[in-house]
Amino acid sequence: MELILQSIVNGLIQGGFFALFAVGLVLIFGVMGVVNFAHGELVMVGAYTVWVLHAQNGVPFIPVVMIAIIVVTAIGLLMERFLFRPTCNDPLAGLICSIGILFILQVLATVVGGDGPSKQVPPPYHGTLVLFDFLHVPYQRVFSFFISAAGLGTLWYFLTRTKFGWALRAVAQDREASALQGININRISMIAIGVGAALAGLAGALMAPLANINPHMGHNVIITAFIVTIVGGVGSLSGAVMAAVIYAMFHTFITVYFGGVIATICGLLLMVVVLIIKPTGIMGVKVSE
Repeated sequence: MELILQSIVNGLIQGGFFALFAVGLVLIFGVMGVVNFAHGELVMVGAYTVWVLHAQNGVPFIPVVMIAIIVVTAIGLLMERFLFRPTCNDPLAGLICSIGILFILQVLATVVGGDGPSKQVPPPYHGTLVLFDFLHVPYQRVFSFFISAAGLGTLWYFLTRTKFGWALRAVAQDREASALQGININRISMIAIGVGAALAGLAGALMAPLANINPHMGHNVIITAFIVTIVGGVGSLSGAVMAAVIYAMFHTFITVYFGGVIATICGLLLMVVVLIIKPTGIMGVKVSE
């Protein structure tokens, strides 16, 4: 029983990470129609920023998290301006460009940190929170969970209570109709990828003290993001958050009892089962042609 409750707590915390980078991927795809295969590498850049500045140079953790968000957001904006905007009418070209950025960021990470063993970031917050005498949650994980929740809450407020958030949702629903209403599509696309990249940078920065950092860590991230996106429903932000929690719980329990490789395989099987039972995903809706 104690192991089950501990796994539930760990799954909730992991679900926060999954939701951050999956929601960013959904946002970019919904507004721009681009499948950004480099999204996992944006998370990796956020983690490497923390490793370089905090672990190697002693810069305080909170400012480094902010710097990681700024760095990754800048990369996302550059991608939108020089890669995705010129190829906006050719989704395949945009996809190929994102794959190119994927490899470039991996090479840059290798140049910065080498291709040796995975990098480690010492947790800035030591100690463990003990609940009910048997649940042990490191303070670092507690901090990461609340920051993830705050990030998702801020995104919800932005999308539902601000002018640019309404415009972004309108473009995601109907790009052409939004343009006819006077919405600047290029500006909204920049906002979408900026917000998505910022969430990826935040996820990478929060994961840095809790994960092994290496140039190829984005592979697992993008696989997880695609599973969460498809299970939740392509284009559904609320579905992505719900699916992130469900998948995190599922993955955590399978990992505890059978191992990480089996958990990843089962995650892919879960995605296939959802597609068979409900092709639109949990919160997705069928769009008529």
